[in-house]
Amino acid sequence: MNLSDRLPSLPVSESTPPERGDAARNRMLLLDAARRLVDERGADAVTTDDIAAAAGVGKGTLFRRFGSRAGLMVVLLDEDEKAMQQQFLFGPPPLGPDAPPLVRLLAYGRERLKFVETHHALLADIGRDPQMRFNAPTTLHHSHIRVLLADAGTTGDLDVQASALLALLDVDYVWHELHRGRTLDDLAEGWETVARKLCGS
Repeated sequence: MNLSDRLPSLPVSESTPPERGDAARNRMLLLDAARRLVDERGADAVTTDDIAAAAGVGKGTLFRRFGSRAGLMVVLLDEDEKAMQQQFLFGPPPLGPDAPPLVRLLAYGRERLKFVETHHALLADIGRDPQMRFNAPTTLHHSHIRVLLADAGTTGDLDVQASALLALLDVDYVWHELHRGRTLDDLAEGWETVARKLCGS
């Protein structure tokens, strides 16, 4: 049985039921407007009013389609999140299943740090919503780390240890450390130090 067989049955990304033509059109208008505004201003400077106005729809339509502002931000991240999940679940080494568990864990940390830096604004925005902070992709990442720890022979409370490693990839922590003058390589070395200790290496 490989690692992907032992992960929980979660969608690789959030899915939505089939939509009527006008609903699908409004959804695309909102996503296009949000993506454009985030690119222009940064996520922090974009409000639901801004997005709805730029899309030419009412704000209620945004909430009906996405549930919340954070829900819309999750969908904006969806393609890149899916691509990363495909890499660590099914891709080639060192991220994918054909590499030893510790090698995969170290590679995962480096790749996720790059992802967090690239998508900082959207991830930070999502993290402010308590209902979105622990969404399906986050649960999948936790489970992936937990399985790799187990496969590497780590003992003790694997859930707590996986959460500790994930904390080193938290968007606000990473952003704070980068603004203190540390580099992504510094943060990756810190991740590797902790991961190796947990794995007894």
